[in-house]
Amino acid sequence: MPFAAVLMGAIFGSFLNVVAYRLPRGESLSRPRSRCPGCQRPIRPYENVPVLSWLMLRGRCRGCGMRISARYPLVEAATAALCALVVVAKGADTDALLGIVLVLLLVPITLIDLDHRIIPNKLVLVGAVTAPAILAVVAPDDLVEHLIAGVSAGGFFLLAALAYPRGMGMGDVKLAAVLGLFLGRAVGPAVFIALLSGTLVGAAVIARKGAREGRKTAVPFGPFLALGAVVALFAGEALVDAYLSTFA
Repeated sequence: MPFAAVLMGAIFGSFLNVVAYRLPRGESLSRPRSRCPGCQRPIRPYENVPVLSWLMLRGRCRGCGMRISARYPLVEAATAALCALVVVAKGADTDALLGIVLVLLLVPITLIDLDHRIIPNKLVLVGAVTAPAILAVVAPDDLVEHLIAGVSAGGFFLLAALAYPRGMGMGDVKLAAVLGLFLGRAVGPAVFIALLSGTLVGAAVIARKGAREGRKTAVPFGPFLALGAVVALFAGEALVDAYLSTFA
């Protein structure tokens, strides 16, 4: 099953590259077929095998020789690895479904936020609908907890956005709420890790550019939320239990 998850993750990773490129530009995700941005030559199916095709083509278009970014195979490999890790951690059953869907959402959200400083409402809506639907089928007893976590996480970031609009966007608020729907109480460690990592990176930017320029530098927060969510996906419950056993 982990091997099957690797194959599935790589295939989905290839599609997520398309999503990350086309969705923020308002383009169709299905038409036209993938093509070289240089010579506009359509990519043949055998040239679009995740990771392997890029390696065989040595990172260049077969038609014009234009360099193909290494980001494409890296995204495919990372998606494959994360899907396999979810199966290993959660088991090859319905427990892994929620984690795999979360990973497949976080990958394009992270890429788009890094490239365009936006978190598309369409992806957030997919998560907001999919998480409760999966829970209602595979773990109905956990649905209320996850709904409360979604409202709590979204409310926390909404207050932050209202208090400091320049530092927190509504896309981050919506994403935090969706993470609560997927992670339940484990969203707490996810938020903590996101805030901690974001603060450290912000401090590094200020140290490098100086206080005045550093504070003007826009740093997307979505990738930090994604990082926190991935950590919480694998260790969030253990972190919550450790916290409760220590301080409760």
